[in-house]
Amino acid sequence: MWREVLFGPVFTTVGAQTPVVIAATLRPMTASSLPETDPVAARRPQYLADIEAGLDRFYEPRRDDCAWCGGGNLATRLRTVDLLQHKPGRFELSECQDCHHVFQNPRLSLAGLEFYYRDCYDGLGEKQMAAMFEGNTAGLKDRASLLTKHHAPKRWLDVGTGHGHFCKAAAEVLPDTEFHGLDMSAGVELAQEHGWISKGFRGNFPEMTGELAGNYDVISMFHYLEHTLDPKAELSAAAAVLPPGGHLVIELPDPESRWGRILGRYWMPWLQPQHLNMMPIGNLKKAAEELGFTVLDEQRAEPHGSMDMVAALALWANWVVKGNDVPWQPKPPSALRKLVRKLSMVISVPLLVLAFIADKLHAPYGRKHGYSNAYRVLLTRN
Repeated sequence: MWREVLFGPVFTTVGAQTPVVIAATLRPMTASSLPETDPVAARRPQYLADIEAGLDRFYEPRRDDCAWCGGGNLATRLRTVDLLQHKPGRFELSECQDCHHVFQNPRLSLAGLEFYYRDCYDGLGEKQMAAMFEGNTAGLKDRASLLTKHHAPKRWLDVGTGHGHFCKAAAEVLPDTEFHGLDMSAGVELAQEHGWISKGFRGNFPEMTGELAGNYDVISMFHYLEHTLDPKAELSAAAAVLPPGGHLVIELPDPESRWGRILGRYWMPWLQPQHLNMMPIGNLKKAAEELGFTVLDEQRAEPHGSMDMVAALALWANWVVKGNDVPWQPKPPSALRKLVRKLSMVISVPLLVLAFIADKLHAPYGRKHGYSNAYRVLLTRN
């Protein structure tokens, strides 16, 4: 209940546009392939069999070097669990003391990615995610504004488009721009069916550069790179696809945000176990420049979604109270447990309202003093 009622607006303000980067290519259990009557019960046998087989296979070996620069000076930044869905497992983020890249360590294996993404952005979670993006039209349009100050886009490829909600919103202010989308999930096909994108591509971006090269003057990656196994390979793919003078616009959670230290595991943008890599803006710009891009513009304050405190409170309550009927639990919660969850939600509403107000009051100061939870960078291809 907490997730259904609260996390739509929470994710919206943080700015998540989240592709199913690897999991969708394995064995997704989408709602369309299962009985409509009780989708939770229909999924339970498979989830319990996966858990019974052991969680160790969901992790790769632990790294002793930085996933970004290769340095060996690592420190533990965060230890946590799945605070959102309550799937079993423990997760750790390491921070390189040389370049300050933050990455999941040990990282999820392909089997782990499939398990933890399943029913998060598709299946049981699909309607929630669709409603979330539908409620953030203004924020999605803001993402296009960084580019339009410098360039009038003709054909735009949105990588990690999900269900195409950014393209739908941006088309309202850019009616002469043709929007295409790319994603690993079936959402991109739905986006094309709805007419929110003119053309959809389903697959792995770095493997499709030959097909896409030279067809676009703009590529966007909004809250996409943090979900990928190799962000530098994704940047290289963008460099291969864009012609000289083409533009790449990126938005990411900001691991340098002071909220990340203050709120710890309850800072929403850490989003474990889905976020694999968290890049400081300096690292991203340097890597892009090495690939032949020039930084044209950047924003540290404007992308901030002023919901850090209310999101942290909602995550904490969601974890403490539990009580959802989910297929990775052996049986549905009792009627008493469901009642306790609902009562707890009602009781906590005043605290959430206060946290919401505090976020709004703090935002003007926070944007100027290192509390912004996201950043945007506009790059042009040399």
